[in-house]
Amino acid sequence: MIGFLIRKNFYDLWDNLFRVALVNIGFIISLAVPLLLSYVFRNVPALSLAGLGIGVLWCFVYLSAAAQMVRRISDYGSFGFRDFFRGLKTAWSAGLFLGIFSILIIVVPAYGIVFYLLNFKWLGLFLAALIFWVLLITIVSLQFFFAIRYRLDAHLFKALKKCFIIYFDNTGFSLFTLLSGMFSLALSTLLVFLFPGPAGMLLFADEALRLRLLKYDYLEANPDASRKKIPWDALLIEEREKTGARSLKNFIFPWKD
Repeated sequence: MIGFLIRKNFYDLWDNLFRVALVNIGFIISLAVPLLLSYVFRNVPALSLAGLGIGVLWCFVYLSAAAQMVRRISDYGSFGFRDFFRGLKTAWSAGLFLGIFSILIIVVPAYGIVFYLLNFKWLGLFLAALIFWVLLITIVSLQFFFAIRYRLDAHLFKALKKCFIIYFDNTGFSLFTLLSGMFSLALSTLLVFLFPGPAGMLLFADEALRLRLLKYDYLEANPDASRKKIPWDALLIEEREKTGARSLKNFIFPWKD
C-alpha cells in the first residue's frame, strides 16, 4: 500500500506540476505578508505582533483552501483558479480553526514546559516530558486535519477528534506520513518551495488518508475480518487500474507513448 501511495503521489505531482507550483507561489506570498507586517511595525511591538498573528492565520486559511483543491487531484481530477477562490468561501473557517488551535498548542505547552522545569525538580522534568509527548502526538495527528475535514465532510471538532482516532489506529502509518512530509519539506527548501512545497505535502496527506480509508470500508463490509490482515492487493485493484504504470519515456515525452 505504501509503495502504491508513493507512486500515485509522484504521478499526480508530475501531472499537475504547474498547478502545484502556482499554489505554492501563492503560499510564499501569503507567508511573506506576516513577515513584512512584523518588520514594518517593528517599532510598535503590539502592532508588529498583531500583524504577525493575522498573517499567520491567513496562511492557515490559504492552506485550507489549497487542501480543498488538491483533493480533486487525489480523486483523479483537476482544479482551476476560479475553483480556488470559490473554495476560500468554505475553507476559511477550517483554516482559522486550525490556525488558532495550532498557535495555542505551541504557546501554551511551551509556557508549561518552561514553568515546570523552572519551578519543580524531578516532578517538573516528568511533567515537561509528558507535555512534550502530548504535543508531539498532537502535531502528528493534525497532519490529517484538512484531509479529514474535506474528505469526510466532518465538523471542525469532529475532524479534530478523527485526527487522533486515525493516529492511534494507524500509528506507524501516521509516522511514515509525517516523515514523508519532512522529506518533502527538506526537498522543497532546495527548490525554493516551488515543488513539492506545501501543496505537495497537502496532496500526500490527502492521498494517504484516501487510501487508508479503504481499510475502514473493508472492515465495515467484513466485521469479522482481522484488523491486522487487510488485503491491500485486492482493495487497490481499481486504484492501480486508474493510476496505471508509466515508463521513463512517458514522463519526459508523454505524447510519444
